[in-house]
Amino acid sequence: MIARQYDCRTRRRCPFAVAGGRDTIEGMTSQLPTPSYDLIIVGAGAAGLSAALGFLRSFDPAAAGRDPKVLVVSKLQPLRSHTGSAEGGIAASLGNVEHDDWHWHYFDTVKGGDFLVDQDMAKILAHDAPATVIALEHDGVAFSRLANGHIAQRLFGGHTSDFGKQSVHRTAYAADRIGHQILHSLWQQCVACNVQFAEEWYVTDLVIDRNGDTGNTRNAEHTATAAATANATASTVSSAAPTCRGIIVLDTHTGELHALAASNVILATGGAGRLFHTTSNSWDLTGDGMALALRAGLQLEDSEFVQFHPTGLAHTGILLSEAARGEGGVLRNADGEAFMARYAPGHKDLAARDVVTRSIASEVEAGRGIADPLQPDGPKDCVWLDLTALGRETLEKKLPEVYSTIRTYAGIDAATDWVPVKPTAHYTMGGIPIDKDGRVYTIVEAATGGSTAAEAAPHRRFVNGLYAAGECSCGSVHGANRLGANSLLDACLFGHRAGIAVAAAVQASLQNATVQSDGSAPAAPPAPGVALGEALANRKAAIQAILHPTDAPIAAPQATASPAGTASVTSTANADASDNPYAVMSDLGGLMERDLAIHCSEASIEDALKTIGDTIAPRAQRLTAHSASPAFNQELVAIMESRNLALVATVMATATQARHESRGSLKRDDFPQRDDEHFLKHSFVDARGKLAWEPVTIVDFQPQARTY
Repeated sequence: MIARQYDCRTRRRCPFAVAGGRDTIEGMTSQLPTPSYDLIIVGAGAAGLSAALGFLRSFDPAAAGRDPKVLVVSKLQPLRSHTGSAEGGIAASLGNVEHDDWHWHYFDTVKGGDFLVDQDMAKILAHDAPATVIALEHDGVAFSRLANGHIAQRLFGGHTSDFGKQSVHRTAYAADRIGHQILHSLWQQCVACNVQFAEEWYVTDLVIDRNGDTGNTRNAEHTATAAATANATASTVSSAAPTCRGIIVLDTHTGELHALAASNVILATGGAGRLFHTTSNSWDLTGDGMALALRAGLQLEDSEFVQFHPTGLAHTGILLSEAARGEGGVLRNADGEAFMARYAPGHKDLAARDVVTRSIASEVEAGRGIADPLQPDGPKDCVWLDLTALGRETLEKKLPEVYSTIRTYAGIDAATDWVPVKPTAHYTMGGIPIDKDGRVYTIVEAATGGSTAAEAAPHRRFVNGLYAAGECSCGSVHGANRLGANSLLDACLFGHRAGIAVAAAVQASLQNATVQSDGSAPAAPPAPGVALGEALANRKAAIQAILHPTDAPIAAPQATASPAGTASVTSTANADASDNPYAVMSDLGGLMERDLAIHCSEASIEDALKTIGDTIAPRAQRLTAHSASPAFNQELVAIMESRNLALVATVMATATQARHESRGSLKRDDFPQRDDEHFLKHSFVDARGKLAWEPVTIVDFQPQARTY
């Protein structure tokens, strides 16, 4: 954990101090839930760092009467966050190459998501995109430049001018290292603002207090008629609604557990790409934030939609950026045919990702696939990516990472030879439901005997003090298929908005406290409550069961956690000492790839649910560590990660089974057509498999046939 001794603005000593040769947080003990924070951010990628900066830059210490207390918790050193692997670019209608319009970006986002996009959210994304990119430039992102000095922009799949007529240069880039640039720039800005980081700390529990929760909290903010009052009510909380009290964290250096109280928590933990064997995602993307929400009794929205990127380097899953096709790369089958002209005659290789992915699958199934040259006797499940027309100079200048990756991992010179590629799991469109300010909510059933239309329909119930941003969240801006270059935009833009919303809520709370206390000092963040103490005790018992299985009592599986989201002690009866979390995750990845990747059917979904329920999840629950020491015990963390993946996989398969249509990234062989009449709506599934639905918000664009 990085120690920062003084605030760069006030020169005051920070709560970080070096003690005994290692970094600690002042006053931190494993026994008591301390200290308390105004904001804890879980995750230090683009979304988490943007949230931290949004919070600190909009918080007014003079008006609040004190400095803010914020902490960023990350299971990695921040510069290892997966944001750093993003290659292609970030979308914004800057119009630096040719005329562009944010309305066209808005339309492309809605169309790209196969009209499952909430258009009020997509409108914010497209409208605020240019300002977001310019802000990143001011924060130090070294974008590639045009000859006139403006930010360079490239073609990207699905981005068009004049509402779909022709491709447009909309994606701002930094060669093919845009994620690296954004991550380092945001991190440096956070260091300059003296953001406190708890690095390599693993969050085990999200603590939600439901005392006084009547289930009747309503919010009509999502509707167009209430949009005008949304800002005025953004900081308002209901005493009847569930309330986030903080988190339980494991310091992986010492093995100590801590309960951290917070007025507000922002989850920014990334996606769940490790659900699949072939994936472009790093090993740390194990669905932790999604699982935290599920175990706390919350829901995942649209979890059935997982994007497969068309061009993963054969059988490694390593991403070859869409920028390669944006610069002129062409996909070819075993016959050398540029086959995308048959599937998407208008935009060819620059069609939306789900269209290109299914086209590759169709070529393979038709017998026109090729084998990986490194495995000539293996399955013919790849196609060629032809970059030879670009030339070595262009590859080295505009696609250095792609060019180097191909040379290093395939032994191929892309300037002279074709490259074998196959689809790779890339992005989870679904996640924790959020509104435009990142506030987390659940969909609750209609009130019994409701006398008004609002009471007679399912409605949103917000969780006081809980926010989310980035890939772990779902603001419905991506719908059924994310438009390329919109992920970094989503993370930075809505992460920033969440930070601003929290700052406004904290300052309003402090001002109210000041008024009520007749001029006394502003109140500190809330003291820890009973829920945090119970969660800490339960998690200690759960980890004891993993480290010392012979001493642990037998209780219910972790998925049946209490409503507060605390861990329950896991039964280790019949544990197989030879099993391990990495084998469990590998088997789960193979199962998901076989049954739910790219296309599926009722039979394959049933097989996935049965295998996870009967085999994978029980194995994960029975796992015990081979070392009893909690310090630097990576297996301990991996066991919890494997349980998270099993839980998220179950919810994902449940949502997939409920959607009887094909839309965007989801292709059901038994329901091959899109069904707007019955499924123009979002799915919400909790850890117990309970399903709810919410209609898609349509503002400007009615659903239409989606062609490229």
